Amino acid sequence: MKLAFSTLGVPGMPVADVIRLAVEHGYQGVELRAHPEEPVHPGLSSAERADVADEFKRSGVEILTVAGYVRVAAEGDDQPVLDELAGLVELARDIGASNVRVFPGGGGLDPDTADANAARRLGAAAPHAADLGVRILLETHDSHRAGVAVARVVGTVGHRQVGALWDIMHTWLAGEEPVASHAVLAPHLGYVQVKDIASADDLTPLPLGAGVLPLRACLDTLDPDSWVCWEYEKRWHPGAADLPGLLSAGRDHLLRLGAPKE
Repeated sequence: MKLAFSTLGVPGMPVADVIRLAVEHGYQGVELRAHPEEPVHPGLSSAERADVADEFKRSGVEILTVAGYVRVAAEGDDQPVLDELAGLVELARDIGASNVRVFPGGGGLDPDTADANAARRLGAAAPHAADLGVRILLETHDSHRAGVAVARVVGTVGHRQVGALWDIMHTWLAGEEPVASHAVLAPHLGYVQVKDIASADDLTPLPLGAGVLPLRACLDTLDPDSWVCWEYEKRWHPGAADLPGLLSAGRDHLLRLGAPKE
């Protein structure tokens, strides 16, 4: 199992410090939140992008994903969505990231319409992503919280450069068992996001293992070489404990859960 953490847990932290945390705490990769309030975002110049790529290459830490906020199922014209998505794919290529994360964002729409929007846009974006060697991953989130909902869209697209990102909190909130989530997502799965919370009514991030999410049951479904990323949502819960002090214990917890069974 290869481990990463999301910079959503260290809002605004400079790239050099993110890399240092990964190296010091034994994480092989990071998921970079791509937003203007963060150091890495689509507004970076070519020189700035090259600097980011060089810093990560020298460190040996992998950029697993550029985590964007494109909502591919949302109401509205296709072109603004496709333009934003193309910008994220190009950023990922430039800094050496393997994936781009997108959200569904189809809330308020008829499910069939939301599915059609997402599949059409992802299908249109796939050739450009393939040309640049980047995979677009649709996260289990918001209007498509369950694995079966994301798999339905990604399966319709039917392109190798469009896959799924399994956020285990959202499939759990949807009432989907881990084995069921994995069964439908496995043909498309890019990697898994883990986290922990106290309850469905309290989403404040907790140290891994301190909450109710079925981490072991999820990890038990994965291949040994899978990527697992800890998405600690400090940005949305500023009162939560700071992530850096939790990283080593979190790594150890995941490795224990993911260890081969006797």
